[in-house]
Amino acid sequence: MIPSAPRSPAAAAAVSPRPIPGPVPHLPRETAHPAPAAAATARRAPRVAFTCRADAADPGHAAGLPALLRSLALANPGVCEDFLLHHDGLPDDVLAAARRLHPRIVELPAEGGTGAGPGGDDDLTGAYDDLIELHPRWLVAADLAVLRDPPDGTRARYDLTDEQFWRAYCTLPAHRQHPGLLLHYGPPLLRLRPTTDLARRTALGLRTIGAYEEAVEALSAARPQADQPRFHDTMGTALMAVSRYDEAETHLLLAAAAPELAPKAFSQLARLAWLRGDEERSKAYAREGLDAEPTNRTCKALLQGGYGLPEFAAHRGEASVVSTQLAHAAAYATGQENAGDKILPEAVRLCFGQDPSARRWHPVPVHRLFDEEALAEVNARRGLIVGGGGLFLPDTWPNGNSAWQWNVPDELLARIDVPLAVFAVGYNVFPGQSYRRSRFRESLAALVERSAFFGLRNRGSVERVRELLPERLRDRVAYQPCPTTLTRLLQPGWDGAEVERADTVLVNCAYDRAGMRFGDGYPRFLDAMARAVRALRERADVRVAAHMTADEQFAHDLRREHGIALPVEALYDRGNDEIRAAYRRTRLVIGMRGHAGMIPFGCGTPVLSLVSHPKLAYFLADIDRPEWGVRVDDERLAEVLVERAEAVLDDHGAAVADVLDRQQVLWKVTRDNLAELRPALGLHGETR
Repeated sequence: MIPSAPRSPAAAAAVSPRPIPGPVPHLPRETAHPAPAAAATARRAPRVAFTCRADAADPGHAAGLPALLRSLALANPGVCEDFLLHHDGLPDDVLAAARRLHPRIVELPAEGGTGAGPGGDDDLTGAYDDLIELHPRWLVAADLAVLRDPPDGTRARYDLTDEQFWRAYCTLPAHRQHPGLLLHYGPPLLRLRPTTDLARRTALGLRTIGAYEEAVEALSAARPQADQPRFHDTMGTALMAVSRYDEAETHLLLAAAAPELAPKAFSQLARLAWLRGDEERSKAYAREGLDAEPTNRTCKALLQGGYGLPEFAAHRGEASVVSTQLAHAAAYATGQENAGDKILPEAVRLCFGQDPSARRWHPVPVHRLFDEEALAEVNARRGLIVGGGGLFLPDTWPNGNSAWQWNVPDELLARIDVPLAVFAVGYNVFPGQSYRRSRFRESLAALVERSAFFGLRNRGSVERVRELLPERLRDRVAYQPCPTTLTRLLQPGWDGAEVERADTVLVNCAYDRAGMRFGDGYPRFLDAMARAVRALRERADVRVAAHMTADEQFAHDLRREHGIALPVEALYDRGNDEIRAAYRRTRLVIGMRGHAGMIPFGCGTPVLSLVSHPKLAYFLADIDRPEWGVRVDDERLAEVLVERAEAVLDDHGAAVADVLDRQQVLWKVTRDNLAELRPALGLHGETR
């Protein structure tokens, strides 16, 4: 059987309908942004919580509650759900003790109801589909079995101090632990008893939620030896994430001394040298990585110049060209990287004219440190475009300079003296993720203040980003659709051209951040998709559209678990024209990645979205077609997908016409924005 995708603390937090009080010191509070109502109305997999009533007048309740919480965690270390504590005035010390033992205590009045589902006696308990009722005098055994009358010997096992309890949990096998619990117990235990193993495990958990500064702090509590390569590997990666690059290189070199860690360590060292602008050093480390592991993908890409964008080198020194160019800061993808990220920079450029080539544009890779040399290159151009794509994301190429994907220090941002436009960027945070550093808010505010235009690719991103800005800057955030949704109108010769379509349906599923996408529901999702695929194969040739190599897992899992073999379209291995052609010629795309919906939509192809991230629902809300999306945890996923897909295939002409109509709405917004932006960039008279 396929193992459940591990529930990250971020995925777990998304279930909580309100912030959890009492976060542990040094552990950043998580927030969850609800998806638009369009996506929230679908039937979801059951939400579970624990509920317990404690009587302040009964001494046995106050005494028994800690043992109950310890038993819940130690007997079920992979479970971390909301714990609804109804009480009528428990002492503060009892409540503080409870919060030390569980990260998701939610206090409720004693008289509140415990009815599950809509119609419960209070709004919070009504938010859950299933409530597991507990009592302060009970204990919880494995598999959430409730011990209503535990023997004294069993109860005595949970008569522990906080330190004993934290150590008991933190020394359990890592594969059994829930990240949310490990991150709740690890930091306070580290302050009492720092060890390299606990520091490393805690830091790895902190890294999963983007708490990089806290990860460095946790690791710094230990005193490692030079011959502890796994510790140095973790520390080096954490230091890279906060832009302490010299220290990171030292630790990664210590990690590379261990043969089993050398490939990963050298690939990190190669990335580190590349982002610091040292191409030769990057290639030297990449060669060492390939010596250790000849198939290492990162080292291959760096050695072949995949990150260095060699196609743009020809015009860098020509003054006659430089003075007419626009600089373009983007997440450039090459080789076998994300197909959507390959398409995106070209789509942005086509909004500003029909020449997206190096003669017109100077590339600024966002993940590379924006240093004095990069500043001089930008200031020599006529303007700078930043975008598009989900650049406001905390855990892809993390850095301590901006805390989002463009690795730009504030002091260099302030010295850009040409017009700057942020164009179709997305706030790409998953439910439960958040930007935990004030550094991001400061960088964001500086960017908005510096920009002549600041456009985000969906209205959901506009709302989220405005919440993070000072009041005086919020109105400067505008809506600018992703240019990939306008491909048919931007590509020369496409508008109005006849399209010959194959009798195919392309399906895309994403597997990065699987815990945030699926929670513990991946087997249910796969089963539903298997039923949908079987039904759709009666109507069309169903194929997998892989934007990344990881996306091929869908085909592997369908074959292994359900005996369904699907052809794979390896879009990550194709050029831009081939990617667009694949999406233009199919009849329907069912996609989980944002660009597995936006690119085919832009090509004039009907789409259905598997909603595992708010950005898909945001896009569908923007085009007023929420019915084109279905949540991955919808209990009727298979039936809904088949019903809606068959409706598209039954009247395909009408479905295509609807796409083209919706596209015109986005085109009008874009044309209006460009009319405002072109003069600021000195593009008078240049029109699309």
